[in-house]
Amino acid sequence: MRLSEASGHLRFSFYVSRFTFHVSEMNFAVLQFPASNCDQDAVHVLRNVLGHSARLLWHKEHSLGDADAVVIPGGFSYGDYLRTGAIARFSPVLDAVQGFAANGGLVLGICNGFQILCEAGLLPGALIRNRSLQFRCEHIFLNTITTESPFTNQIPPGKLLRLPIAHGEGCYFADDETLTKLKAGNQILWRYVNAQGEPTESANPNGSLDNIAGICNETRNVAGLMPHPERASEAILGSVDGRLIFESLVAALERRAVAKAA
Repeated sequence: MRLSEASGHLRFSFYVSRFTFHVSEMNFAVLQFPASNCDQDAVHVLRNVLGHSARLLWHKEHSLGDADAVVIPGGFSYGDYLRTGAIARFSPVLDAVQGFAANGGLVLGICNGFQILCEAGLLPGALIRNRSLQFRCEHIFLNTITTESPFTNQIPPGKLLRLPIAHGEGCYFADDETLTKLKAGNQILWRYVNAQGEPTESANPNGSLDNIAGICNETRNVAGLMPHPERASEAILGSVDGRLIFESLVAALERRAVAKAA
């Protein structure tokens, strides 16, 4: 792969057999709901830090356009009325996301986005009130359980991610059957751990079952996590670990482009 820049736009050159295949920067759709508050952060990282195309997509839209991937950001969609994500899952844009995901499109939900994906049935389980009944705003450590997903493939084995959290309903809950399926399918992507990498009770900020911080679906193209990688993608913010999650997503898209051209 060769990275070049022309007319201010990044272009990736892939060599497939004897042919050269050019892929312009990836197109990301970042959904925007009433009371989203991390949408601009996600666009900033994707566009200004990683150099790709990212645009906000209002919740009333019925199409994702030419998006290569979708990011559902954090916030308090619809003021968290009824329960987190319960109203947002009925927004018109979620119909488009459902179809996009069904066709294999990559979808990442962060914090409130994770809650919305669970409410929409795109991910199993639910996010409920923190066991402490407190809003938790702090940095935590994550252990990446598997690198075999579009969202974790660039994370070095054994590396702990230091990311911030900010939520009141981040306790992941699922019945025993669902938990068994998640483990059997290698669908648990991240767990809360301490600085030594141990999944202790004190390292779990919200009481999530099995210290689960993030999961993916059975087909591994939809994922959600409660911590905020977009708030840990620049050194000035105290951590660049979150960038690895977005870089994994980009790498997965690049591989798809190569496979499609082959």
